Amino acid sequence: MSSRDIVTTGPRTPVRFAKPQRVAFVQSSWHQDVVAGCWDAFSAEIEACGILPAQVDRFEVPGAFEIPLHVQTLAKTRRYTALVAAGLVVDSGLHGYVAETVIRALMDVQLRTEVPVFSAISTPQGFAETEEQFAFIREHFVRKGREVAQACADTLASFERLRSQVAAGIM
Repeated sequence: MSSRDIVTTGPRTPVRFAKPQRVAFVQSSWHQDVVAGCWDAFSAEIEACGILPAQVDRFEVPGAFEIPLHVQTLAKTRRYTALVAAGLVVDSGLHGYVAETVIRALMDVQLRTEVPVFSAISTPQGFAETEEQFAFIREHFVRKGREVAQACADTLASFERLRSQVAAGIM
């Protein structure tokens, strides 16, 4: 198991946030039937983590390449404490370039705006549009939805603690 794997042994204890959290979930609509499981798993898990459904807004864009600009626009509103991006990148020989460009742009957004941005962008290697591979990718997105919700809630709780320590002069 790598340090990137998130393992839970049972139901999560909801985080008690001092201030209301608001999350935007930006999803590409390309291969929506495959990516939809990410939203379903994310919304269930983020609620289990203590962020209510009314505190999460979902946005759809045509494809993964359109996600960073949408995320940046939402981050600049200062309405959201976190943003999540989900999409499937499959475009023959360019998939590595597109995925890398999207991920780099998402990192730039979070560093410029200081609003955490989480990625559930997936780029399968050697993707053949077969039902077997679609089933595998659907399950992958369900797992990623849970993981990104946990990472989002944990990061928001960590930032809340950090900001209160900075405000108190502890750091």
